[in-house]
Order: sequence, then structure tokens, then C-alpha cells
Amino acid sequence: MRNLDPVFNPKSIAVIGASREPGKIGHVITKNFLDGGFIGNVYPINPKADEILGMKCYPSVMDVPSKIDSAVVAINSRLVPGVLKECGEKGITGVVVISGGFSEVGNHKLEHKVEKVAEKYSLNVIGPNCLGVLNPAARNDSIFLPIYKMGRPKVGSISFISQSGAVGGCIIDLAARAGVGMAKFVSYGNASVVDEADLLEYLADDDQTRVIVAYLEGVKRGRKFLKVSKKITKHKPIIVLKAGRGKAAAEAARSHTGSLAGSHEVYQAAFKQAGIIEANDLNELFDFSKMLDYPVCTGGRIAIITNGGGTGVLAVDAAEETGLKLASFSKQTEQKLRKLLPEYANATNPLDLIGDADANRYQKALDIVMNDPNVDIVVVIVLFQTVGIDSRVVNVIVKAQETGKKPIAVISTGGEYTEFHRRIMDSYGIPTYSSPYEAMRAVSKFVEYCGK
Repeated sequence: MRNLDPVFNPKSIAVIGASREPGKIGHVITKNFLDGGFIGNVYPINPKADEILGMKCYPSVMDVPSKIDSAVVAINSRLVPGVLKECGEKGITGVVVISGGFSEVGNHKLEHKVEKVAEKYSLNVIGPNCLGVLNPAARNDSIFLPIYKMGRPKVGSISFISQSGAVGGCIIDLAARAGVGMAKFVSYGNASVVDEADLLEYLADDDQTRVIVAYLEGVKRGRKFLKVSKKITKHKPIIVLKAGRGKAAAEAARSHTGSLAGSHEVYQAAFKQAGIIEANDLNELFDFSKMLDYPVCTGGRIAIITNGGGTGVLAVDAAEETGLKLASFSKQTEQKLRKLLPEYANATNPLDLIGDADANRYQKALDIVMNDPNVDIVVVIVLFQTVGIDSRVVNVIVKAQETGKKPIAVISTGGEYTEFHRRIMDSYGIPTYSSPYEAMRAVSKFVEYCGK
């Protein structure tokens, strides 16, 4: 297995191609390390500059007097093999090559030179033609997109690997806005040296990673990928969005990362065999990862609590469509709920708390339902538009989730006020969804994985 710690957890890093010009990628990367609070040493490398962003600049990594763990390369593609040779001679073992202009544009000869140098010096090269690497816990951020344009997620337990930098950037931005944490992120581009199988193998043993999410355009070593995935899915879920399904899309993938997309039917069969959960779009990829981040799983019987009867009915429809089973409340639970609810309310599943429900009624209902032995998962619908609902209901749901007894998913549809409260709950590790179908689709994947 490749040792990718120098890539993800370096104590010192060189930015080869660092620049004084704000519009240059090398400037953005260097600034991100400073602004992000990287606690190690950063060495800007540029033979035409003495100082960049207040730091001493060196002509080459060979001129840096200290040991360097990792390097980020953002220079003209024709110069990359020579720079990698210097990295190898300096003893650098982890390299992220941002530079494009290799197999994705038909320049296979130049990419082969990269592979030969990497092999000679045992370099673990991410890329070329990639977005970079992000490890929030280590403040390691080689993403070449400015922080003011694309948010950075907090520390979490979901790790994301992507062949596409554009797709990866969208996921990072979405996670940051929603308050969803990440353990690791890597955009690996052309995968000339380190491929998806290597990354999966590394994340399999990463204690910070509980869920692995991947955007793939092709797989370089099919058998290795399948073998590693089978091993991982026994203890960590893998969610994959496979692009290049149709002929035209496959050709687009080839010109994007030089990847051979292959038959989608073959991939689907392989994913199923390996226990991989397949997503159909970016929304599903994000939705599934939030739900599958739950460490507890006791079964698949669903209880629905709502303050809007119509939304509860839609949730039941969605549950049936996605193959989920509604729980039957115990007699004891029904008796307790009757004492709680107005006389005209029914103490059944889905449980309608009625439109005048407040945080107190939600708290009592959640406590009763969470303790029902017939219930495995609780789906809470909150319509923030009603008079009785305010921020206090968020505290109620967070406290119920912190007991750790049973997974909770929240459905909340609405505008900015609703979205604000959804982001708070997501930041506490409670998966939230804007529609019943989105929620039930994610819950069904969670139940499917738990049943393996």
C-alpha cells in the first residue's frame, strides 16, 4: 500500500510555481496555506522571486536548507518531469501536480515521463491535471480556488475523491455551506501514478474517515479497485457517482482526464458485486453521504413525525416508493402519545403533531418515539412556516440525536429561514433534506447498507 501521509499530513510543503501575481494559481495556493493556518513550514519556489507573501522564496527545492515532506507543482507542463526529478533527489515523497497539458490533451509522451520519474524516485504523485488536496484537520489546503470564492468544510468524517476538479470543487462548496464536515478531499485528475484504488486503500485505514464518496470517470485498475472496494464496504460505505454513461459522455471523459469510461452496465455490475452504493447525480451523492455518516444502525423500520399532515402523506409515498417499511408503534407508545396530542389527533405512524405544534410537543413526541422498540429510524418533518415553530425545535432535535439511540433524518422545505435552520442541523451531523423523496431515498440507501 502506498504511504500517502506526506500528501495528506505533511509537516512541511513546497509550492513549486509560487507567484507574486494574485491572478496566478501559484499565488492562490501559497496564500491558501497561509490563510488556512497550515501549521508546518511553507517554502515558495520560484527562481524569479526573492520573497512571496512575506516568505523567503527559493529558486529550487534543492536550495531549501530543511527537509520537505510534500510539494505542490503549478508550472508549465513541459517543466514538470525535471521538477519531479529534483523532488526525488531532495527526498520529497508526496507530490501534487496541479499542472495540465498531459494525456487529457493527447500528450501521452510527457505523462509517461512523469510516470518514469515517479517510479525511479518512489514518488507518490497526485495528478497531473488536478484541483489539489484538502485535509481540514491538518489545515493542508492545496486547492487552487480562492477561499473567498469557494468555502472550505469543517473537520468531519466523510472523505471525497474525485477525478474531476470541477465536480470536487462543487462538493467542497456545498459541504462548506451546509456545515457538513470532511475528513479528506483529493482531486486526482489523470491518475498517472496514484489512482482511485490507491486512494481507497489509504482511506480504508484512515481513522478519521467513516464514509468514502467518489466521482469517477473511469477506473485504471479494475481488479484492484474491485478487490479493495469489497474489503472496505464491509466496515465503511463507499458511494460512487460514475460519469461517462453514454457514448458522447464517455468521449467527453476521455478528453477531460484521459480516462477510458467503459461500459456503464459493466460498472454497475461491478459496483453491486463490491457493495458500492451508486448515486445518479451530485445531489444524491451529497444526500447519501450525509445519511451514511451515521455510526449506528439498528434496522429499517421508519417512524415519521410531522407538523403538517400533507407532508407526512408525501413522506409515506416516498417511503413506499423507495422500499422502506413503516414501523408499527407499540401499544405503550400509542398510549403515551394520546396523552400528549390533542383529542382530534391520531397516535399512529405517520405521527401528525398538528399545525399548532411547538418545540415542547416535538420534544415529548421524539422522546416517546425514540424509545419505542419497534422503531429503528426517525424521520422528522419540520415546517418552519407555522406559528408555533422557531429555533427551539432545532435544539430539541439536536438533543434527541445526541442520545445516539437511533438515526434521525430531517425534512424541511422552505426559504431562507428554513435553510438557515437546516444548515445548523447539518452542522451537528443531522442529515436534512428539502423534500420527502430526497430524504427517503437517502434513508433507503442507509438501510440497504446496514442490512449487508
